[in-house]
Amino acid sequence: MTKTSTTNDKDILLNILKFWETNQKRILTIIGGLAVIIGGWYAYQSFIVAPKEQKAQETLYKAEEYFAQDSSRKTLDGDGTAKGVLYVIKNYSGTKAANLAHYYAGISYLKLGEFNKAVEHLKEFSSDSKPIQMVAYGALADAYSELKKNDLAIENYKKAANTFTIDELTSAEYLWRAGQLLEIMNKPTEALAVYKEIKTKFPKAKAGEIDKYIYRLSIEKNEFSVN
Repeated sequence: MTKTSTTNDKDILLNILKFWETNQKRILTIIGGLAVIIGGWYAYQSFIVAPKEQKAQETLYKAEEYFAQDSSRKTLDGDGTAKGVLYVIKNYSGTKAANLAHYYAGISYLKLGEFNKAVEHLKEFSSDSKPIQMVAYGALADAYSELKKNDLAIENYKKAANTFTIDELTSAEYLWRAGQLLEIMNKPTEALAVYKEIKTKFPKAKAGEIDKYIYRLSIEKNEFSVN
């Protein structure tokens, strides 16, 4: 090692030591603050979030059984002993169980014909599970359709159709519902585009049937006709 490099190394070390002496108190304060924040987060997760999540899951269990039995009212309100999903939503907000409870509530209200409440809960739900999220979007679209909010229904039918395309039959069904609403709204060009999308993306779904819709809209002689 040359004399110059040795001198440079000493200078760097002296600068580091000088910086430490000057800023020691501030650095230790920052480190201490970070330790408090990390420790507080860990304690919160361990002693508050985790027990709350576990309790929420336990409370939701019976409501899930009623949901599987297609007992919508008991799913929502419980049976007088076990609690329903509305209780879980109210008392365990922010948990994964409460999120799932919104899904159960939305589907249950849809089956009961209470469409505004179905929309309210399905809009609050989200899932990383594509099959479940697809059904949630489709159910939300059904509720909007019943409320005659056709633009929102079409938007969510299309979301549903593109969420889990491996399930070709269900994806095609949701697109077909979007096409039907577009026809009701007197938008044949857009409906035709949707029907063609079904034929292109999901050729095995609605085989033969979808050709009838495409043919009918293609040959109608009006300003929207497609050659």
